[in-house]
Amino acid sequence: MAKITHRSPLAPDHFPDLPVIDGVRFAAAEAGVRYSGRLDVMLALLDRGSTVAGVFTRSATRSANVLDCQAKIGSASDAGAAIIVNSGNSNAFTGRAGDESVAAVCAAVADSTGLPAERVFTSSTGVIGERLPHDRITGKIAQLVDDLDAGGIEKAAKAIMTTDTFPKGATTTVDINGGTVRIAGIAKGSGMIAPDMATMLVYIFTDAAIEQPVLQSMVSALTETTFNCITVDSDTSTSDTLLIGATGASGVRVDVNNLGFTEALHDVMLDLAHQVVRDGEGATKFVEVSVTGASSDQDARTHAMAIANSPLVKTAIAGEDPNWGRVVMAIGKSGAPADRDRLAIWFGDILVARDGWVNPDYREEDAAAYMKKPEITIHVDLGLGGGTANVWTCDLTHGYIEINADYRS
Repeated sequence: MAKITHRSPLAPDHFPDLPVIDGVRFAAAEAGVRYSGRLDVMLALLDRGSTVAGVFTRSATRSANVLDCQAKIGSASDAGAAIIVNSGNSNAFTGRAGDESVAAVCAAVADSTGLPAERVFTSSTGVIGERLPHDRITGKIAQLVDDLDAGGIEKAAKAIMTTDTFPKGATTTVDINGGTVRIAGIAKGSGMIAPDMATMLVYIFTDAAIEQPVLQSMVSALTETTFNCITVDSDTSTSDTLLIGATGASGVRVDVNNLGFTEALHDVMLDLAHQVVRDGEGATKFVEVSVTGASSDQDARTHAMAIANSPLVKTAIAGEDPNWGRVVMAIGKSGAPADRDRLAIWFGDILVARDGWVNPDYREEDAAAYMKKPEITIHVDLGLGGGTANVWTCDLTHGYIEINADYRS
């Protein structure tokens, strides 16, 4: 796996000060799954009464871990739960051996925590097609259990990184019915990022009391406007996993009518999603693509993703070239309805083209200056209807090639 030596220029200044979420504790260790001298396995243990919901990749070649988690999500239990994650090896495309690795890790965690194995959720991320040396993980579980700490979430965030250049965390609080609810989450993701979901692992925790079906409905819906609206390279992973645990420790009950909680959870999810894009392999520009005026929201999304995934658009952004013709190209190839003579394109607040032709007042030097910014917005209005979509991506630089050419070395 390529060694990342430079922190993304789009990274936040520091890891956020995440609050303790009562009812969950964390630990991280160096298991040597692929490399020595780095944290590469983390354990989160949730107290009795916690509910867990999840969203996963729909890849046809998804990993044994994902399949196991999908089978367990929604099971009724008051036993609490554990989440154990390793980096360095994805345990994907490993046949029966992959299933055996998941079973061995779940059994070891269950034995050390007293949980039933069906309440142990696993994730693996890293190289595809190599057997997971799960004995290195199981050999660390006793230590992980001993080291569990309510304040250990930052170490957990570091342990799940692969080509990430910084650990990712986000948090917020919300007042509900006179009580305060806390939400905190961590994520990893840098490359192989595209909807459904991405090479992302995301773990979010809240002290709210939420029934599992309600929590599942929330996270499934919110994923569509957060993690399924980002792309780094259009490639969907075998290992995408988003798990959210609600411990209920605050005593504040949340149901489908608590819009404040839904909005707060959305904010945390979108923050983490944006951080993944900001850490895109080799990225130097954070790009929002906004499409309005489409025949439907789905058509707007189709156009937005066509623009965001275009190598020609992304390399023009990397070169700080306001080549709006590449945006026109991406719209034309998307397959969704478009009318050349109704199209309008902006870079930031600069109207570049309208009515099927370049804006008469457009000045190339203004757009060239805008493209030098680290954060860029491309806005397209199709003039066909009320459909809208926003997606987020990054530029495509030579750094992406260097990282992925050397990924397994």
